[in-house]
Amino acid sequence: MSFRKLALFVLGLGLFFCPASSWAQSGGNIEGVLKDPTGAALPGATVEISNPVSGYRRETVTGLGGDFRFTNLPFNPYHLVVNAKGFSPHTVDVDVRSTVPVTLGIDLKLGSTSENITVEATGADLVETESTPHTDVDREIFDKLPLESASSSLSSLVTLASPGVVADSNGLFHGLGDHAENSFSVDGQPITDQQSKVFSNQIPVDAIQSMEVISGAPPAEYGDKTSLVVKVTTRSGLGQTKPTGNITTSYGSFGSVTAGGNFAIGGSKWGNFISLNGLNSGRFLDPPEFSVMHAKGNEENAFDRLDFQPNTADTLHFNFGYTRSWFQTPNSFDAQFHPCSNPLIETCDAGGTVVVNPVTLTPLGPSDQRSQIKTFNIAPTWNHVIGTTAVFTLGGFVRRDHYNYYPSGDPFADFSTNLQSTSSGQDRTLTNAGAHADVSYVKGAHNVKVGVTYQHTFLTENDTLGIVDPSFLGIGSCPNASNPACPFDLTQGGSLFHFHGHTDIKELALFVQDTITKGSWSFSLGIRGDIYRGISSASQAEPRAGIAYNIKPTNTVLRVSYARVLETPFNENLVVASVGDPLGVFASVAGTPAPIPPGQRNDFHAGFEQAIGKHFVIDADYMWKYTHNAYDFSVLFNTPITFPIAWKNSKIYGPSVRVSIPNYHGFTAFFTASSAASRFFNPQVGGLGTDVNGPTGVFRIDHDQKFQQTTHIQYQPRATWPWIGFNWRYDNGLVAGGVPCFNLSGDPENSCGQSVVIAGVNAVDLNGISADQQFQAGLFCGSSHPTPTTPITSSLSSQSTDGPSVCPASLYGSTLIKIPAPGTENDDHNPKRIAPRNLFDLSLGDDNLFHGDKYKWSARVTVINVANKVALYNFLSTFSGTHYVTPRAITGEIGFHF
Repeated sequence: MSFRKLALFVLGLGLFFCPASSWAQSGGNIEGVLKDPTGAALPGATVEISNPVSGYRRETVTGLGGDFRFTNLPFNPYHLVVNAKGFSPHTVDVDVRSTVPVTLGIDLKLGSTSENITVEATGADLVETESTPHTDVDREIFDKLPLESASSSLSSLVTLASPGVVADSNGLFHGLGDHAENSFSVDGQPITDQQSKVFSNQIPVDAIQSMEVISGAPPAEYGDKTSLVVKVTTRSGLGQTKPTGNITTSYGSFGSVTAGGNFAIGGSKWGNFISLNGLNSGRFLDPPEFSVMHAKGNEENAFDRLDFQPNTADTLHFNFGYTRSWFQTPNSFDAQFHPCSNPLIETCDAGGTVVVNPVTLTPLGPSDQRSQIKTFNIAPTWNHVIGTTAVFTLGGFVRRDHYNYYPSGDPFADFSTNLQSTSSGQDRTLTNAGAHADVSYVKGAHNVKVGVTYQHTFLTENDTLGIVDPSFLGIGSCPNASNPACPFDLTQGGSLFHFHGHTDIKELALFVQDTITKGSWSFSLGIRGDIYRGISSASQAEPRAGIAYNIKPTNTVLRVSYARVLETPFNENLVVASVGDPLGVFASVAGTPAPIPPGQRNDFHAGFEQAIGKHFVIDADYMWKYTHNAYDFSVLFNTPITFPIAWKNSKIYGPSVRVSIPNYHGFTAFFTASSAASRFFNPQVGGLGTDVNGPTGVFRIDHDQKFQQTTHIQYQPRATWPWIGFNWRYDNGLVAGGVPCFNLSGDPENSCGQSVVIAGVNAVDLNGISADQQFQAGLFCGSSHPTPTTPITSSLSSQSTDGPSVCPASLYGSTLIKIPAPGTENDDHNPKRIAPRNLFDLSLGDDNLFHGDKYKWSARVTVINVANKVALYNFLSTFSGTHYVTPRAITGEIGFHF
């Protein structure tokens, strides 16, 4: 049976017997009826639900029939409080773990009070008897978080709020020691492709109501990329009988301007939420210099969520999104001014000051590389309630990324010494379409989900490439029939090489899982089956299991969990990485291509959750992840054309902890900390550069970081008063790329290839990197410091045969990178790392400046990197190159709310 027939057959079975996919339904419902002691309906009573840890809080008033309903709820425990004039307050704890509605019948007792009473949560409300650790954050908390990246604010939010997340440049984050093995579920729609702003466009935080980040062994409903699973619940207008919304605008450092607004309106049977936002900035991406050159960008996005509930059993849900971003590739000093730093490999002017076009001998202008990304998304969903115990969900989705990368008008302007030898362009599309169906069933101790998902991804890649470095193939080396790159060496009369690649990827997943709650115990059992058919193929059964035990007298939850996961290759530039081109041009400039095999992972977790009193909760976890065929990205020189690669194995392990202080008289805080050892094992087994017979050994990948922590504090004494939010972020430092060091040992895990001995003195040869790259890395040699145009020199310079930039190892160091002491570098146990950094961010605001009732004005000031810390994210990373953190950036915002 063909894959297509099998997929249609299985999906049809799902639709007939138990159609849905737990990706489909975004949240749960709580509904009920209030009655007085006589059994009569009680209208006009106030019903409030809240989760003290996530900050989620909603309130409604009962209708004429005493009925109330909360929809679109994240799966969490809730504290429900009922207040009615003349009646005693009523409280109940409600656990929402399924799309099956929780129905309550509440009888109020007569009381003497005529005022509403707030009943505080207890320590038991702070812990969850769940085997999978996760982080819940509601808009009430993250709305006041100072976020570093306006154009990828969702990534910034995940980085700050969830433990185990390492911050990287351009909105990228590394979850639990992996490069980007993260997936997003937006109102149930699975998104497993790259979401950093050099790949795609993200949903704006303005459209998000709440977020759950699953960092433990994933339940069977999740597959593909599961190091982190980010479940996003968007804002809805359902039940919003009074129109609400806001309009905001801001101006800040680097000429950054934003404008946007959102609007929600609805009734008991329908609702619509719309969000529109725009951004224009002089620092859209993180540059390779602390100063900013050629880094402008803009972004416009629209999001619309429409809900329709024709009756109590059926709900239709529709998401639509479109985002366009355009941005320049930030220039280094080398790319902006093209100084002549090494006449041996550069074509310089007569004065030896600037690089010139090797064909016309005219000075080069600034590099002008740019990108544009257009993202379109549509996702309809239908939910049908079956009796009181089951919900059927059926959904579909189409998401399309169209990425364009434009080289400079003069291709030779893209040349950068030791960094970029080609001028490249790209027109790439990624279209992901699919359908999903599942049934959720809740009865007694069982919470069962059965589902199926089918996805079809269409990849099209159109690339151009021309060699602009005279020394890359060798001056005078062409024509040469044995070198397929010769016809495309522009320095020797060649023309641009054109590549076209296309493939389809089909994925089918089936799962069944059951969470069994019995007393203080919770057992999570499930199995998932994945069938992957792309350039490579794999099928795998994946058991999932977890146990949690609640020690109720001490409010302690102990847990362990396990997941087997089939990891699928990254889709971005998968074709060229896997099969290359018929002429072998990409192989000649970037290494031999090979199909990227799907990976197999065993994921183990153990941890605990502990409430201390009613205002303090600790959630700790330890992970072990063992992967065969472990993924990473590499890059084509210094262009945004990145492609997936695979290594033989990886071992990732380490602890993480999150400490939360729920709202206490207006004070809220959380602290996250983690460590992730990311050990990868040679050889490379997939992607451009594959060499299965290559060197063995272990190395720390460039997203390995020993320790990181986030501390967030916010305080608002009263609801009508101003508020303050503060972040402290510490990063111990990612593994650095090709920074020179000294180590002459024959250890295969020693990558200090720049070690030399001159006149009996141990020295570091720096001629392999330009003066500007030395400056970017903060290198020094005793009292000698480089500038963007002047490299390091020393007393040994005149005796060096490879160039003047050498330094005695005893005098060599860096202010921005931790370089191992001479003779101690080891790629596994003592690699080169970015220096530790402390960054502080601050927000101050007032949500109701003039104390209005119906109409309100707000104002806020956000300061990112308050101390103006000069620090690197990474240096010559194989994935992203060199990038600095944001300098001090001040933004002022005003808003009108109705």
